[in-house]
Amino acid sequence: MSFNIALTGLSAVNEQLNTIGNNIANSGTVGFKSSRTNFGSLYAESQAMGVEVTGTSQSISQGGALTTTNRNLDLAISGGGFFVTRASNGDVAYTRAGVFGTDKDSYLTNSLGHKLQGYPANAAGDLETGKLSDLQLKAGGLPAKATDALSFVANLDANEKVPMMTDPANPTGPEIPRAFDLNDAKSYNSTYTTKLYDSQGKEHTLTQYFAKTGDNNWDAHYYVDGASIGAQPLTFTGDGSLANPIAAVTLNVAGLTGGVADLKIALDYTGTSQYGSEFSVTSNRATGYSAGEQTGMSVEKDGKVYASYSNGERLLQGQVVLANFVNAEGLKNISGTAWTETAASGAAMLGAPGVGQYGNLASGALESSNVDLTQQLVGLMEGQRNYQANTQVISTNKELTQVLFNAL
Repeated sequence: MSFNIALTGLSAVNEQLNTIGNNIANSGTVGFKSSRTNFGSLYAESQAMGVEVTGTSQSISQGGALTTTNRNLDLAISGGGFFVTRASNGDVAYTRAGVFGTDKDSYLTNSLGHKLQGYPANAAGDLETGKLSDLQLKAGGLPAKATDALSFVANLDANEKVPMMTDPANPTGPEIPRAFDLNDAKSYNSTYTTKLYDSQGKEHTLTQYFAKTGDNNWDAHYYVDGASIGAQPLTFTGDGSLANPIAAVTLNVAGLTGGVADLKIALDYTGTSQYGSEFSVTSNRATGYSAGEQTGMSVEKDGKVYASYSNGERLLQGQVVLANFVNAEGLKNISGTAWTETAASGAAMLGAPGVGQYGNLASGALESSNVDLTQQLVGLMEGQRNYQANTQVISTNKELTQVLFNAL
């Protein structure tokens, strides 16, 4: 009986040593989770029969240290969650190994060719949330975009005076308001120039001239490339804010050279004020840009993927999505770094990085293996002693049997 018990011990310890050896071998594998062999006693009613291996469990919930790589497509999760990947046959796997690259079709893939999942962005750069798909970067350059909106926030100095001039018909009489003249700096109080782009990406300038016409009243004159495109009155209330309705205008720019399309620009003055301080512009955001070539890409901590272009623009390509589970330990292990969902783990719950239970993404970093080498080496020595002890039991049993045979 002791011989058979010792054999079960050797078999169990051998499996334990295999697990420890695998942990040590993968101590440098990105996203690897260490395993542990679990034992259980064998009994036949009250008779001890030895030991058996009841299973191997992985420390899925224990994270590894983050190491910097400075490679944009190396991603690490700082907190909870798993990357979602899809194989060519449609199988979905979950992993913490964030070594990603691009294939010939500009899809984000891991080393096995499985495609990273996330929310795509449409042509306008808006995320299509709730539509999980393969993340693909838009290849090629960025075409030019014409300016179609301008948000302008400024303060017009309430201390300014209405531009005045001597009345030519009555030189000795009172002064009269000076008529606006682009070439007469005394006919306006302040000015500001904004860069615009036409449909071919060529640059133009919009110059705004602000002339005070009375208490709380101003005229804004608009010129594109030195040609007038109209004017607009701006009226303020006694507390210095724009009177309702908030002054806004659509600027129509026609006749640009080069055969380009006419510009139609929505100019929004929301937030503009008239206080007793110097003229200042706090916000001047115009849409539009020239054509540009792709120069790189980046992934933000919220999972949003951007492509960078030579014209200084960034275009949203999509957003990486993370998965979490009610019981992550119930996931089925298909490799040391990838798992699939089971009934025990529950269905995957998807969400954006940095929200709730989902950790932030760290670009240019990877999650190291969570193997504790010291602990594994101690386990290796313990397993070695257990193996030796069981072999000693077999050796002693053999000697006793031989003594018994010799006595007969």
